[in-house]
Amino acid sequence: MDSGDTTWMLIATAIVIFMHVPGLALFYGGLVSERNVVSTMMHSFVSLLIISVVWVLWGYSLSFGPDIKGIIGGFDYLGFRGVGGEAAFSTLTIPHYVFAIFQCAFAAITVAIISGGIAGRISFSAWVVFSVLWVTFVYVPMAHWVWGGGWLFKMGELDFAGGTVVHILSGVSALTAALVIGPRFEYLKKDHAPHNIVLFLIGAATLWFGWFGFNAGSALGANSVTTLVFANTQVAAAAGGLGWMLIEWKIRKRPTLVGTATGAIAGLVAITPAAGFVTISSALIIGFIVAPVCYVAIHFVKARFKYDDTLDAFGVHGIGGIWGSIATGIFATKDVNPAGNDGLLYGNPEQLLHQSIGVVIAVALAAIGTFIILKLMGLFIQLRVSKEEELMGLDLSFHEEPAYNQLGSLEMAVTKSD
Repeated sequence: MDSGDTTWMLIATAIVIFMHVPGLALFYGGLVSERNVVSTMMHSFVSLLIISVVWVLWGYSLSFGPDIKGIIGGFDYLGFRGVGGEAAFSTLTIPHYVFAIFQCAFAAITVAIISGGIAGRISFSAWVVFSVLWVTFVYVPMAHWVWGGGWLFKMGELDFAGGTVVHILSGVSALTAALVIGPRFEYLKKDHAPHNIVLFLIGAATLWFGWFGFNAGSALGANSVTTLVFANTQVAAAAGGLGWMLIEWKIRKRPTLVGTATGAIAGLVAITPAAGFVTISSALIIGFIVAPVCYVAIHFVKARFKYDDTLDAFGVHGIGGIWGSIATGIFATKDVNPAGNDGLLYGNPEQLLHQSIGVVIAVALAAIGTFIILKLMGLFIQLRVSKEEELMGLDLSFHEEPAYNQLGSLEMAVTKSD
């Protein structure tokens, strides 16, 4: 083992957990109405708790255990049996403990991203059950196929830090869940502006910070590829933010903070699968192009089909992940990482085909898996809250815990007077 690699991976793992809570919790919490701040943050927080336990009991083993016919991992690591302080798999220079918890952080934040599509209306009990089932039957197989030695890995699909495994899965699942559960009451009649842009920006900045651990940590050591990924992450985020700002400035005649920060997050999503396989100039292009791609998805496609993806989980993560995965097949080059492959622009069009197959599989698994899970759940538990609970806001109607005490006292007084 290498002490430098181990130190970096301990830091990267902690940073990824920090980008989940408080990062994603603040990012989503600032975007929702003031009636659903606590409930939205609770979705992020409780997913970290649930997935950490599931990961130890069976998630890690089925994802990264010995490959069984390219489909699923074996049972060797159930309950973290066989996971210790030795070098992971005898091929890495970091302890097995560190690798396993690093991957746990990925699984947890992937589940939390889905909550952005159904915030403000899914029942908390349904969210708890869904988190367990989804990570088991959707995330775990895809993680094994791509990162655990499964069939997509053997085919040659490249996904450095989670374009298919994290972003496409979560984004498409969020859209599927939004369609199954249905839109918010009066969705098309009300203005659903963010209630606190300051919280949102703190969350966005925390996500950006955490993404260095997310992407650069996926090098699984401190080496030259790690530094490349670090640089690509910064450049793509900046390009995405600037691209979105320019689009808004042109179309809406004024740039917005919410839009510009969303563009930066889209840039981070897009570079995730490509981060360790492309040059910095390619990262700049990938980040810049994702801005118009996601902008159209959110402001035109969503408006056209009127689906209620509350916080645009699909528009940013789903669409951005699809573009990033495809872009990997275009811009990848072994000049920066011999462990990768050349893409279309470097004389290997087959890599683009492999990336496209990975995208199709991720979309299909997310859509079909999420649909089946929610439909089966709906036979036994209530998927969404009642109209009265939704209109009051889940902070009060379920948690009895307003984000702002003054607001909570006022609403409780109005409720009692009625």
